[in-house]
Amino acid sequence: MNKITLIVVGVLVIVSAVVASSALYRVHQTQQALVLQFGNPISVARDPGLHVKMPFVQNVEYFDRRILDLDPPVQEIILKDQKRVNVDAFARYKIVDPLEYRKRAGTDANFRDVFGQRLNSSIRAEIGKIFLGDMLTEKRAQIMDKIAREMKSNAKEFGVEVIDVRIGRTDLPSDTAQSVYNRMRSDRIASAAQLRAEGEQQKLTIQAKADRERTIIIAEAKRQSEILRGQGDGARNSILTSAQMKDPEFFAFYRSMEAYNISLDDTTWVLSPKSEFFRYFNEMPSFPKR
Repeated sequence: MNKITLIVVGVLVIVSAVVASSALYRVHQTQQALVLQFGNPISVARDPGLHVKMPFVQNVEYFDRRILDLDPPVQEIILKDQKRVNVDAFARYKIVDPLEYRKRAGTDANFRDVFGQRLNSSIRAEIGKIFLGDMLTEKRAQIMDKIAREMKSNAKEFGVEVIDVRIGRTDLPSDTAQSVYNRMRSDRIASAAQLRAEGEQQKLTIQAKADRERTIIIAEAKRQSEILRGQGDGARNSILTSAQMKDPEFFAFYRSMEAYNISLDDTTWVLSPKSEFFRYFNEMPSFPKR
């Protein structure tokens, strides 16, 4: 084989490699490909692997088939009660029709700009109908469901499927937040003062009732004690009188013994031994036999 033949073979190999590389394209599992011929869409390749196209005539554009993020800028919304809030919303979507996506959106940047504006517009229209307090109730979920349905309907014309729409966070502007904080603080101070006043009133009422009941209970107890003491003294006197009537001498002896027991305990007396008080020390009484 001469030198010219080798050159021709080499040229043919190189041309074949260039043609083959231009005729083949690879689709990754995270991508989908749109085949264009002179700028016009021809077909869509979604299966991963190697695919064939016409070399030098057709070219390929790739689109992500994964779930993508759409995070438009934070916007300030005026609510129904004229309060201002900063709303940061986001959406999750995926491209299901690359052909429609390319025709309507053109590029990812253009789609994010256009669809992000639509998302913010829908959120502004719906949230502007509610009060600030509604953002913390179940009404918020109802509004988000309505916005999600609207955005899913709008996404079809772009060849896109909206997976979810959410509000990431809702903040008050600094001046509004300070105003709301001051009003809430004033409300809490007024509420605390009212609760303290009501508590003090209840305290005084309970104390007055307790003092009244205490006075009544003590008076009733004293009355009962005086009655019982009187009844006891009456019973005691009746018993003593009955005992004295049965045996006066023994009763006198018993009373003397009681007096000795009370009076002679650690007590010094200066009396005559023949005193009437010591009568039973000097003589033993004679009691009648029973």
